[in-house]
Amino acid sequence: MSNQKNLNALSAGGLLISLGIVYGDIGTSPLYTLKAIFTAVKGAGQAVTPELVLGAISCIIWTLTLQTTIKYVVITLKADNKGEGGIFSLYSLVRKNAKWLVIPAVIGGCAMLADGIITPSITVTTAIEGLQLKFPDVPVIPIVIAIITGLFIIQQFGTNLVGKLFGPVMFLWFSALGILGLLFVVQDFSILKALNPYYAVILLIHNPAALLILGGVFLCTTGAEALYSDMGHCGKNNIRVSWVFVKIMLILNYLGQGVWVLHRPHYEVELNPFFEIVPPAYLLFMVALATLAAVIASQAMITGSFTLISEAVRLNLWPKVRINYPSNQKGQIYVPSINWLLWLGCVAIVLIFKKSGAMEGAYGLAINLTFLSTTILVAAYMKRKKVPVYVIVIFLVIYGVLESTFLVGNLAKFFHGGWMTVLIGSALFTVMWSWYVARKIKNRFVKYVEIEDYFQIISELSVDESVPKYSSQLVYLTSANFKTEIESKIIYSIIQKEPKRADIYWLVHVDVVDEPYTREYKVEFLIPGKLIRIDFKLGFRVEQSVNLLYRKVIEDLVKNGEVDITSQYTSLNKHKIAGDFRFVLLEKHLSKFSKLSFYERSVMDYYFILKRFSLSEERSFGLDSSYVDVEKVPLIFVTPDDIELTRLPV
Repeated sequence: MSNQKNLNALSAGGLLISLGIVYGDIGTSPLYTLKAIFTAVKGAGQAVTPELVLGAISCIIWTLTLQTTIKYVVITLKADNKGEGGIFSLYSLVRKNAKWLVIPAVIGGCAMLADGIITPSITVTTAIEGLQLKFPDVPVIPIVIAIITGLFIIQQFGTNLVGKLFGPVMFLWFSALGILGLLFVVQDFSILKALNPYYAVILLIHNPAALLILGGVFLCTTGAEALYSDMGHCGKNNIRVSWVFVKIMLILNYLGQGVWVLHRPHYEVELNPFFEIVPPAYLLFMVALATLAAVIASQAMITGSFTLISEAVRLNLWPKVRINYPSNQKGQIYVPSINWLLWLGCVAIVLIFKKSGAMEGAYGLAINLTFLSTTILVAAYMKRKKVPVYVIVIFLVIYGVLESTFLVGNLAKFFHGGWMTVLIGSALFTVMWSWYVARKIKNRFVKYVEIEDYFQIISELSVDESVPKYSSQLVYLTSANFKTEIESKIIYSIIQKEPKRADIYWLVHVDVVDEPYTREYKVEFLIPGKLIRIDFKLGFRVEQSVNLLYRKVIEDLVKNGEVDITSQYTSLNKHKIAGDFRFVLLEKHLSKFSKLSFYERSVMDYYFILKRFSLSEERSFGLDSSYVDVEKVPLIFVTPDDIELTRLPV
């Protein structure tokens, strides 16, 4: 708890860390936002007029205010899950409110993963394209792919050292944004009219290309989700204060770009206003700084994707995958399968679209879906906190209308890149949804029995020397939530399939709780000295290393004299040697006799395909395969009563 208090404490160091971690994505949006808007307008056959410039920048300023400042900085940061944020942290807070909330959570999670693919592609490409102002023939695509590849290669080594440099670099970046913008603002103060929302409203009401314009405007707020998802790394107070500086610098830069366009009545959309306001002598420096900022933005999205997947695995929304911890720093994780999946997606996007402008449609749509999902979950959180209904309705109406309008604007670019987001998001959604639904189907067919009915036979089996001893300590992982119940398949494994004699039988249950870093356990002595149950309560961000956790509990029990694990073999017992341990895992398979609907059968078939590519149960729980036995059991037991058979007379 002290660490969390220190994290939330406002400090210069915390503010600098926030700049480096939180704002990479939204901080690089000036690279392409205005260019995207004017490209859309030109594509609709309109001229870039002063009214259009003022209206577009006014839209940007008020989108940053309504979407980023009010929704995320003021409202969403209040949804604090023991200091952690992010869409799955939020889902963990509200999932007991209604089962259907898993739908926006999954959609939002998939959209964020898609964003993790698109962000490196568009930001790095835009930055490198700035070189074309001095070197028109520079090979942009090979340079971009080289930078992206290097970025994904270093992930496996951890980013602790690199992360310490992010803060100063981003402070320099935002300062440069503000200074460059201010240099042009002082040349024409009429641009300050854009601070008035009137110009935004007039543009959206009277311009026939309003939806296309909104699709471009939305790019200014990409990365707002990071203000919430990175709360656990920086603390809400540091994020809120640092956002004031970031927002001022962003607005100054947009205003400066607007002045440059106002003074260019024959502005060509091939030119990027961002690089045009940079003095020629400093162009290479700004391209280098923009590239660093783009790399930082990409790094934030990649590590965010790792965190997202690790949470999804614990919440049973994603197949179990290998998760590495490259350093001892909290939150430093590396997921190899996701790392190379993201790399493959980034390279494919760069090769398919070739120019940053062609990627804008895909980019905006991904973020838009995440925003809508967060709005629904935040409303559910407000209800849980007993916020007045009229406040929740106002919140839903304002942001539902705002983000739905943006969504229509982004969907207008479906055939200009948006299809890529839909394709990537849909593929990810099938994985998450199938994994979630398959678990529900499996749980439906799990049969539980009263464990008390088997106390006597387990006690007798434990001392029955006519049965060969299977193991001194025999451990089963159980999904039964109550100590009075046990899966019938476990009883079948112990007593019938192959009678397993052991000195002590252990039942281990893992419950993933809504808090992020909970590590608690409870021990129940069902049959003293013979049958013991351990219940672990682990946070959704805690690694489920059952082997280590179980061993730790055993050490505590032995130390307290609550259990004796000394081997009962005479030769070993006199030397006080600990008995052997063996885990038995029950692996379910789908019987061809299973009575499932076509939809359920399809989901389960897809689930078992995914399972082949996921970690095995023993590896996912951190068990050593040398002392693990895996028994295959049918998902649905077929009894003779299920079969109709007619006997023919002789």
